Amino acid sequence: MQTSERPRARELGIKIGIMPIGETNTICDVADVKIGHSTLVWGAGELVRGKGPVRTGVTAIIPDKDMSPHRNKLPAAVDVINGFGKSVGLMQIDELGEIETPVLLTNTLNVGKVSQHLVEWMMQIDHRILSVNPVVMECNDSNLSDIWGMHVDREHVFNALENASKDLSEGCIGAGTGMRSFGYKSGIGMASRLVDCGGETYVLGALALNNMGGTGDLCIDGVPVGRMIQQKSEKESKGSIIMVIATDAPFNPVGLRRIARRASFGLARTGGMATHGSGDIALAFSTVPLFQGASHDMSLVWKNITSFFRACIESIEEAIINSLFRANKMVGRDGNTAHAVPVEKVIECMRKCGYGIG
Repeated sequence: MQTSERPRARELGIKIGIMPIGETNTICDVADVKIGHSTLVWGAGELVRGKGPVRTGVTAIIPDKDMSPHRNKLPAAVDVINGFGKSVGLMQIDELGEIETPVLLTNTLNVGKVSQHLVEWMMQIDHRILSVNPVVMECNDSNLSDIWGMHVDREHVFNALENASKDLSEGCIGAGTGMRSFGYKSGIGMASRLVDCGGETYVLGALALNNMGGTGDLCIDGVPVGRMIQQKSEKESKGSIIMVIATDAPFNPVGLRRIARRASFGLARTGGMATHGSGDIALAFSTVPLFQGASHDMSLVWKNITSFFRACIESIEEAIINSLFRANKMVGRDGNTAHAVPVEKVIECMRKCGYGIG
């Protein structure tokens, strides 16, 4: 669990967007959604391939109480903003518009192992399985970790899945352990928004695993903080971001695809630009099963879908910023160091630009 006492954006007075936030301002505000992490940190000094140092992990997003693929499927959709990625399971989501397993996040070279162990976990909870579509997505943590060792094993995957809860931890945890963005340490970040639909209130929550952004590109609620603190690098940043959006609104896959596409707007607001070497992917799902949606007023949420677009954009933007604020400085392999965002300098920059912070 993240032990950092570093503040989230709102604790600093930075209020991104105009929509109301959920109770915890995390993806866990969506009923039944739970998060689990396994964090692997050991070793120091020079890299020894296959042996360390290790700064990596796995994060599990469990979308409902019953993950058996034989129950009514949950509607889902994917938007691939830039496809330089090694994810598993996206093709079936794109084709059928549904998910039937938890969503796991890890590092690039561990995708195969994590996928295998997710299948094993699914077979353990449902012995009838003959086919299942594991969903695993990734970012590359090789700057800080011995990625070649593929250190995330069965025990770590099962631990993340079996100990999932309404976990509000962010920053250097789980799959976010070895990530960096905009020249700073990053990791896991979350946020949520409440959407009013004619008196019915729905929740949209987001989780970002961010590992992207060029030095000097960082923008926080419209303020070009990166350029004010750092000298912009001429070298293009290679990195990725995985964005997971959950809602309890009864959208079908078409509506979810439209919402997922708006995640790129939230990414752009922070200064991310989906460079050539980026794997930038947004996955959106509803916790209302496909064949139960008819019992809800789907036409009402469809009429209000623009509000869900805004909720997605605001939640993704704030989740990315929370990932940065909550992450600690980390020294990884070969002494490579990712520094934490300097909070006091950020506040100073925002005040200079007229941002009303305390």
